[in-house]
Amino acid sequence: MRLNAKQIAACTGGAFVVEALDPRALITGLTWDSRDVKAGDVYVALPGERVDGHDFVGAALRDGALAALVMQPLDEATKLLAHELGAAVIEVPDTAHAVADIAGAWRGHLHGRVIALTGSTGKTTTKNLVRDVLASTLSVVATAGNQNNELGVPKTLLNAEQDTQAVVVEMGMRGLGQLADLCDYVRPDWGLVVNVGESHIELLGSRENIARAKAELLCALPEGTGRAFVNADDDFVSFVREHARLDARRVETVLFDGSADAAARRASAGAAEQARPAVWAERVELDEQGRPAFELHAVGFADDPAVEETAPCALTLRGLHNVSNACAAAAVGRSCGIPLAVCAEALGASQPEAGRQEVLHARGGFTVVNDAYNANPDSMRASLATFCALDVPGKHVAVLGDMGELGSYAPACHAGVGTYAATLPLDRLVCVGELSRHIADAAERAGMDAERIVRAASLSEVFGDLDVCVEPGDAVLVKASHFMGLTRVVEGLVN
Repeated sequence: MRLNAKQIAACTGGAFVVEALDPRALITGLTWDSRDVKAGDVYVALPGERVDGHDFVGAALRDGALAALVMQPLDEATKLLAHELGAAVIEVPDTAHAVADIAGAWRGHLHGRVIALTGSTGKTTTKNLVRDVLASTLSVVATAGNQNNELGVPKTLLNAEQDTQAVVVEMGMRGLGQLADLCDYVRPDWGLVVNVGESHIELLGSRENIARAKAELLCALPEGTGRAFVNADDDFVSFVREHARLDARRVETVLFDGSADAAARRASAGAAEQARPAVWAERVELDEQGRPAFELHAVGFADDPAVEETAPCALTLRGLHNVSNACAAAAVGRSCGIPLAVCAEALGASQPEAGRQEVLHARGGFTVVNDAYNANPDSMRASLATFCALDVPGKHVAVLGDMGELGSYAPACHAGVGTYAATLPLDRLVCVGELSRHIADAAERAGMDAERIVRAASLSEVFGDLDVCVEPGDAVLVKASHFMGLTRVVEGLVN
């Protein structure tokens, strides 16, 4: 970002408590963490239950912040310090909202294309794949990690320079209207919906409402120039497209499909669907580590839109579900004019995010698959399938914990995972947490041998069981929602 204190005060509706010594000095970054302040930043004082950012305004100014945004009165010593350092202090109605206001102001200065994406599962992985494909040719700024909330989304825009060619913004949501609110200032040129699953069903009540919420991103795309990337294999794809009125608003639809039925689905589609730009996969195979290799196919992007392009692709990422994510990223890349072979090469070089299908080698001679960052029913099933495709000389042991944000659907969603687990070649299923008892019970009802199922009430019980049953050559999957703290299981196993 490159905004001065007066511009920031204007866009946030703020008033100067202390004016800047040099009102033309450009502020080049934003942070709400006083430990991360760099020279030239604006420090945003966020109130909190345990820590109040207003207590650290003085420290931020001493570390080089050119301005501070506050919503509470400051003591005289801090105001005097700001005056002595020549820094601005701006009082705003709400500091959290001010971050979005600043991002909206900076969005108007960006010359590059803003590409936003959302989905129930695989958002962060797909964002990373899109980032890596585009970075093969273009200058790119993308959301860091999974910082896809009301603070992380504006931070992504603010990290971009005026001449950044592509800004990739991951957007999360927990309810209807939230994506629309983010899009008000992100103003995406293109939008990608990875899929419509069951995450956040507690708040939204049905998959149809989840689809409606996801479609808010596509509704925000500009008429006549927008481009929407949608998953042809998703059972809510038609609903999302129709809800966003893509054809009526002349927003071009680009299809991607990483399923085993992709070629057949395309062959049976009508002429209008076949005329749309599309990327899909054929001849998908998994190696002994569960990494997919396949043929990428694309049509509708070349000078002659009827020309079908192909390129071989082999992912470092594990799991069949990542074929779809790769096809989505290739569709964005081809839409930016990047050759399909270059897209495929970048996809193959992309590395997994820490805590997401991260394969670690324990000192005890066994393998640990760390997928403990987050979980919902769709990602749990995908993770189990990927894990069971892993070729190891020993046993496959899955440690599964509770999944959050499922509300009254939680027992049925956990039971569905258990029923699915019973169909897989798992040697042992360790379930920890109150809700995960439904996984264990359903797996047993579906025919899994009761002696292979462990119901653990605590992490100490998990460690006690694993200490007895895990041997060199085995593989252990650890998967749960983040609040379960199963990263401690990963750390204990590896060390």
